[in-house]
Amino acid sequence: MKIGTFTLGGGYAMLPLIQREVVDRKGWIDEEEFLNMIALAQAAPGIIAVNSAIFIGWRIGGWKGVVGAVLGAVLPSFVIILLIAMVFSEWKELPAVEAAFKGIRPAVVALIAAPLVKLARSAMKRPTPDPSVKGGELRNAAPLLISLAAALAIRLGHVNPVWVILITIVCSICSCFFRSLR
Repeated sequence: MKIGTFTLGGGYAMLPLIQREVVDRKGWIDEEEFLNMIALAQAAPGIIAVNSAIFIGWRIGGWKGVVGAVLGAVLPSFVIILLIAMVFSEWKELPAVEAAFKGIRPAVVALIAAPLVKLARSAMKRPTPDPSVKGGELRNAAPLLISLAAALAIRLGHVNPVWVILITIVCSICSCFFRSLR
């Protein structure tokens, strides 16, 4: 509820706060599980904050945890937006209100960029399966290169993100399958 109340910018802006609370402070999940949770939350239909709340709630308290986590993530935003909507139409033309919204934008961009940078660093730090294998150092770069390729495909190639997700899932499953044959 604390995260849902004090985060501007939506679900992606919540990610660094969620990580700090559930990984760093509470220790409910480790960093690798957090990265996996984000991947699943992005791939699943719906809002990333709610999907993350479902995962963490289930992990911590089963169905009761899911209900509590989802309500905590959704209710504060709903109430705040409802209150803003009730008074915004009267105040939206005020210079102070316009300036406040313009000032919030860069902070929201930073809140969204921060977990992306941290995730990229974390993915790059993963140890290679066998450092003696030629090209093993490039394996750490694979997640970053795949992310860049996916972003370019979506942005420049106008590829639907659903296809990028499905292709990445299929390639990952094939990669794991072929590695297990060795």
